[in-house]
Amino acid sequence: MKVVQIIFLFFLIVPFVEIYLLLQLGSIVGVFPTVLLVVFTAVLGAWLLRRQGFSTLQRFQANLAKGEIPAYEMIEGPILLVGGALLLTPGFFTDAMGFACLIPQARRKFARYVIEKQLINMQAGSAFQRPPQQQDSNVIEGEFKKDE
Repeated sequence: MKVVQIIFLFFLIVPFVEIYLLLQLGSIVGVFPTVLLVVFTAVLGAWLLRRQGFSTLQRFQANLAKGEIPAYEMIEGPILLVGGALLLTPGFFTDAMGFACLIPQARRKFARYVIEKQLINMQAGSAFQRPPQQQDSNVIEGEFKKDE
C-alpha cells in the first residue's frame, strides 16, 4: 500500500472508531461524564506535551552546547507535535495514540528506528553519491588545462 492510501484510510476509519467509542462510553457512564473525560484528557495531554516538549528542547540545546548532533531530539520534536494534535482532537482512540507519542521510551525507539532504518538507507542512495554498481568503468577522472 502506498503512503497516500494509508493516510486516506486513516482519515476514513478513525472518525468512525471515535464515534463508536464515544457512543459506547456515553451509554455506559452518561453524556456529561463522557464530555468531562474528553476535556480532561485534552487538558492532561496539553500539560504533558508542554513538559515533554521542554524536556526535549533542553536535551536539544545541551547536545548543541556539547558539539553533538541532536539527531534523536530532531526526530522526537515532530513526534511530539503529532501527539499534541492527536490529544487535542476529541476522542479516546486519538487520545490513546497521542499519549503513546508522549511516552519517552516509545518516542526514543521510534526515533532510533527512523534514524537507523530510514535515514541511513536513504543516505546510501542520495542524489549526491552514485552507488558503486552504477559507476561507468569507461570514465577516467582527471583535470583539464588549456594552454594558450
